Amino acid sequence: MPIDHDIKDLNLAPAGRLRIDWAEREMPVLRLIRERFAAEKPLKGVRLSACLHITTETANLARTLQAGGAEVVLTASNPLSTQDDVAAALVSYYEIPVFAIKGEDNETYYKHIHAALDHRPHITMDDGADLVSTLHKERTDLIGNVIGGTEETTTGVIRLRAMARQGVLRYPIIAVNDALTKYLFDNRYGTGQSTMDGVIRATNVLIAGKTVVVAGYGWCSRGIAMRAKGLGANVIVTEVDPLKALEAVMDGYRVMPMREAAPQGDIFITSTGDINVIDRHHFEVMKDGAILANSGHFNVEINIPALEELAVEPPRRVRPFVDEYTLPDGRRLYLLAEGRLVNLAAAEGHPSAVMDMSFANQALCAAYILRNAERLERTVYTVPEEIDREIARLKLQAMGVEIDVLTPEQERYLASWEEGT
Repeated sequence: MPIDHDIKDLNLAPAGRLRIDWAEREMPVLRLIRERFAAEKPLKGVRLSACLHITTETANLARTLQAGGAEVVLTASNPLSTQDDVAAALVSYYEIPVFAIKGEDNETYYKHIHAALDHRPHITMDDGADLVSTLHKERTDLIGNVIGGTEETTTGVIRLRAMARQGVLRYPIIAVNDALTKYLFDNRYGTGQSTMDGVIRATNVLIAGKTVVVAGYGWCSRGIAMRAKGLGANVIVTEVDPLKALEAVMDGYRVMPMREAAPQGDIFITSTGDINVIDRHHFEVMKDGAILANSGHFNVEINIPALEELAVEPPRRVRPFVDEYTLPDGRRLYLLAEGRLVNLAAAEGHPSAVMDMSFANQALCAAYILRNAERLERTVYTVPEEIDREIARLKLQAMGVEIDVLTPEQERYLASWEEGT
């Protein structure tokens, strides 16, 4: 029986399968979990709809969920993040329905989300909360089927916590993004490397000697600043949180408001989760040739409508994923990847070695939701500590790294309060 799908081209499947296998080499934790799932079938009979970036790493997560007995359907969580050959391989070789095409318009993007919801999921798996918000706004008839869900990103967790505060969230969600084995590694090392990879692939500019302005100093921005500095850039950080700003100063970066950074920057990278972080008055004072990139989930961090209003003509595509905007005084600004996630639109997203831990969290949290469905309330939960520690343990094991174990004496000492100076 043909697998329901909407992808670019099934003929791309062989190339996608090779890349999925290549990524798996760097995902030993997920591989160990897949072996366990195949034996235990903790997700048997569960319908699972996932709105994620359709990449090689996601493919290996989907295979793991499928091995655990789940009936998995995938849709894209960003119009530009789909790897079309991977989508084809998932349909052709693994019989997983996929609804995603790189470059799809907004109407198609939401049509695909509805197609994933037509699966009548018991568990949702989201990256940005578009699946959950669509379910709550337009497909409320399906909510009765849902046991729980997971969320991958900072942006999605912000949206879901707002829903919980307002009392409109109708089933429990586990915030995978808040796991230590996710944000300390995926957000920092994954986003840092893949963002700079996206900027370099799109532009082929030399980073050394450039002034790179990084908006925000959360874990994603920390990674971007660190990697830009490592490539020889002079890094400026902008922040609204005094604690994070102080940390950036102590880490050796210049910290200032965006209005002061705007005339100095050669490359601007946003990763804050907020809107209009780079705005009209910033464009008005930027250098000729300034490059604008976003690594936040939605394409709202750079005020693109304001940039279009300032420009004297429609943008000119000068390279794949590079649009040139000419301002009235002749200055040119370059927007990468239409302001969408530059690391996924212009490159391949996070390295599989860090997604190994993030997606291990997704798989184990899905099983946790089923085991604990009766006691979970309609709110956003952090990842249980035992899952976080188990993933860290498995990653160290896969890397061949051993660590110390507390002696009984040390455990007694840490549990006591009587001993002092």
